[in-house]
Amino acid sequence: MQQQNPLLRIWGWGKDEHGGLIFAIVSALIGVALGMLPYFAAAQIIIGMLSGERSLSLYLPWLGLGLAGYAARTLLYNMALSASHKATFSILKAIRQRILKKLPKLPLGTVMDMQSGKMKQIIVDQVDGMETTLAHLFPEMTANVAAPVLIIIYLFVLDWRMALLSIVTIPVGMAFMMSVMGNYSKDYEGAVKTTQEMNSTVVEYINGIEVIKAFNQGKSSYAKFTKRVKANASYYYNWMKKSQFGTASGYAVVPATLITILPAGWMWYTGGSLPMETFITVIILSLGIAGPLLAAMNFVDTLAIVGTTVASVDELLSAEEQQHGEKEVRIKSTDMELSHVSFGYHADQNILRDVSLFIPAGSLTALVGPSGSGKSTIAKLIAGFWDVKEGTVSMGGLDEKKIPLKQLYDKVAFVSQDNYLFDESVRENIRMGKLSATDKEVEAAAKAAGCDAFIRSLEKGYETNVGGGGAHLSGGERQRIAIARAMLKDAPIVILDEATAYIDPENEAVIQKAIAKLVQGKTVIVIAHRLSTIKDADQIVVVKDGKIEAAGRHEELRKGCLLYESMWQAHIGAKDGDAA
Repeated sequence: MQQQNPLLRIWGWGKDEHGGLIFAIVSALIGVALGMLPYFAAAQIIIGMLSGERSLSLYLPWLGLGLAGYAARTLLYNMALSASHKATFSILKAIRQRILKKLPKLPLGTVMDMQSGKMKQIIVDQVDGMETTLAHLFPEMTANVAAPVLIIIYLFVLDWRMALLSIVTIPVGMAFMMSVMGNYSKDYEGAVKTTQEMNSTVVEYINGIEVIKAFNQGKSSYAKFTKRVKANASYYYNWMKKSQFGTASGYAVVPATLITILPAGWMWYTGGSLPMETFITVIILSLGIAGPLLAAMNFVDTLAIVGTTVASVDELLSAEEQQHGEKEVRIKSTDMELSHVSFGYHADQNILRDVSLFIPAGSLTALVGPSGSGKSTIAKLIAGFWDVKEGTVSMGGLDEKKIPLKQLYDKVAFVSQDNYLFDESVRENIRMGKLSATDKEVEAAAKAAGCDAFIRSLEKGYETNVGGGGAHLSGGERQRIAIARAMLKDAPIVILDEATAYIDPENEAVIQKAIAKLVQGKTVIVIAHRLSTIKDADQIVVVKDGKIEAAGRHEELRKGCLLYESMWQAHIGAKDGDAA
């Protein structure tokens, strides 16, 4: 499919601001037309001076006309810029709103596959980087292109020979420019790539500084870091170096209109075929051709930048969404069922293969198996984080694709081993489970989760900021807050993905009691490696290599599933080793 022009794409995104942009363009065009008056006035004044006219009354009207034209152009230019800036900020707001509205509709895998910081780079940096270009592009580029065109048209009216001579240097200079601009898009894409590689290495280096120090890998890690930084600098140096001659030549040749005009014009003037008034007017007006054209050329690189940004935004906005019903439906029960489900995060590789599983409402189902077997994938499909293309995932006998995402998410509370906390207070992080909850309800959930005491021991209690990702808290504290958040949500289906993974033995009993309260009367799916914590589950499902190996109760599986028995013996052996 042919990619749409970036400016047309932005024009489509900002349909509510077309009036402001059109006003900016029209104002700029009128300003350009009036801005030609000082040139005409200057030509007439010079002609009068050469003819020996000394009367001030001849010059004052032309001076007034030139001043009025300049003032009108300045006023209209400022009006155009004001209108274009207002329209631009509204368009950028609309683009960001589109992205943020799109994100919840994307499968979690699409978001997780993005490089670290890429989402922020698109939403904040790249979108913000379009502001200068868009705000100035429509009025300024319009004016900078229109002004030379109007001058050249008028020159043809005066004398076609002089008009042709006045534009001879333009194609020559532009040829030099195009030797640079011809590969600009490709060169800029390379610059973006090398910058992203450098940024990723910087982030990796900073995030891994603890491991680097612990294992004394500073030398090798820093070498990789410096290599990326030098590669980035080298790319820009070589790019600028190869562009220097063409750019400098273009900027030197385009404005040199007098090289052709003066000798030929003098010859025709002395030969009697060119009036002095026309000769002077052509000289003056030709000086106004090159400047605006070169200013317009300055937008070429910024247009390439906008094109790259639009491509990034468009890739995000056109990403495949989860297709779910729009109208709220009646869900009869919280029975969960996977029927012949095959699924992979990428089209070329399935993680789950023909999985069928029924989870009765109000039951406790445990998913166990080796790492990478597909346990978490099953849990996240049940939670609606992805849609399946082969088979069906049902809730209460209803295909989850028929359930609106908002309604589906309201039905499920998901507590993982690595829950994310926002850079907010403890209270607001718990309140994320139910935004309408009162402070008393938040605190009640915290007490039920066994974290009220440690929260009150913090410097500001419930108003203590947890830091980005909960960095100011320990892993166990973050987990307990996540459980309190899930309790506050009070969803009928609870999924626990290694929910006690970061809990020390001293607090594990507290967390287990909190979880016991959380799951009362709920449909519960538990992923666990500690088999002793789930041996009383209503149903234990053994997952291996993306398939259901066996399902049943603890004693049944010990007798009928070799994999489960080996896992159990390994678990018991590990516990005995710990005890020893």
